[in-house]
Amino acid sequence: MTDTVTEIRKSPTGRHLPLILLALGAGLGWSLFGEHLNFQTLAENREALIAFRDTHYLVAALGFILIYTLIVAFSLPGATIATLTGGFLFATFPGVLFNITGATLGASAIFLAARSGIGARLAARMEGAEGLVKRVKDGIDENQWSMLFLMRLLPVLPFFLANLIPAFLDVPLRRYVISTFFGIMPGALVYTSVGAGLSEVFARGETPDLGLIFEPQILLPILGLSALALLPMAIKLLRGRPGL
Repeated sequence: MTDTVTEIRKSPTGRHLPLILLALGAGLGWSLFGEHLNFQTLAENREALIAFRDTHYLVAALGFILIYTLIVAFSLPGATIATLTGGFLFATFPGVLFNITGATLGASAIFLAARSGIGARLAARMEGAEGLVKRVKDGIDENQWSMLFLMRLLPVLPFFLANLIPAFLDVPLRRYVISTFFGIMPGALVYTSVGAGLSEVFARGETPDLGLIFEPQILLPILGLSALALLPMAIKLLRGRPGL
């Protein structure tokens, strides 16, 4: 039995099986739930969700984390709504903890799937490369913590790509999980707090202002954390310059 499992893992299909399963799950999820993972669905089912939470709190919390994990793992179009739901159902805290846990688990699933497939081979090829490719990879390797936190704090890249790129660069799983968990915390806290105030939004028949994260009082602290993440890289560059 063990030999059979080993042979499957070594085969091309076996190596890509996790990615294939995620792709199939993503296609199925989009076709079944893509049109329903939106604010209107949350508004229409808010009373039923609250009733279930009040009756089965632990099941609701664990079920929510599982659903959030699946949304992220399969890259379904509902992560923002899920974050709002976490705040709406469980308040800013522990809602933010549930949101971050689900997002980190889902991101880790994508990371491991990519690592087991083309990620490991691509990382090995980059390691054996020469010239510019090798210098770029070495530069990232020397500043992995800074780069990982920066990708999470400033979501310039789509979340899906930010999950894949570290797998292609041979980032250790522990480092990836830690940087993801803490790196997405500021943004998750903002949206969870918005979700915690949805009762008033529902009462007014409005939709939440998701542009809140770009307000100066919120954006500037996030930019400050990003600058802090860049500090080790800046220090290394300065130390490498002659005369410093």
